[in-house]
Amino acid sequence: MKATEVLKSEHRVVEEMLELLGLAAEKLHSDEPVNPEVFSKAVDFARNFVDKCHHAKEERHLFPELVAKGIPDKGGPVGVMLNEHELGRMHVRSMAQALATMDSDRHTATHALIMYAREYVALLKAHISKEDGILFTMADRVLPPSEQAALEHQFELVEMEEMGEGVHERYHHLIEEVRGELSGSGSMTSHEHHH
Repeated sequence: MKATEVLKSEHRVVEEMLELLGLAAEKLHSDEPVNPEVFSKAVDFARNFVDKCHHAKEERHLFPELVAKGIPDKGGPVGVMLNEHELGRMHVRSMAQALATMDSDRHTATHALIMYAREYVALLKAHISKEDGILFTMADRVLPPSEQAALEHQFELVEMEEMGEGVHERYHHLIEEVRGELSGSGSMTSHEHHH
């Protein structure tokens, strides 16, 4: 599998969580009960799967390779992607802060949670489509198969160093838990021992 295909397949996983987070925000917005676990799991997913696993591969390996091949960084496509990663991290921090203040100021915290969850979902959906449609197309053009293979090997190392074994299984399971909680089957809590 090409390095860009690895990243695209991770994008599909991220999109699943974005769908669920978006749904959770809309439920909250229409005053439907949502288990706060849904949001804390989304924050966990964003910090670990999206940032430590996925964005780390792009930022440490793919992007520098592209810049080395003459694809502009500052003011160019790589710079834009890096800025969006940073903006996404800010939204995630804001969601985490809102969750932390839920008990002391429910109204403000709920409002913030809805806002930042929506912002994050919108940002990442657009970001993913830019990467898939524009940046990875450029990458496939400038990176020969041998370099794609070397990158893919580096991606595996990032995963092992940052996350250890079984990261995909772990986060796939987390997505299913969130899906269960949103579809109203509260029985998911009996499976908490997986963490």
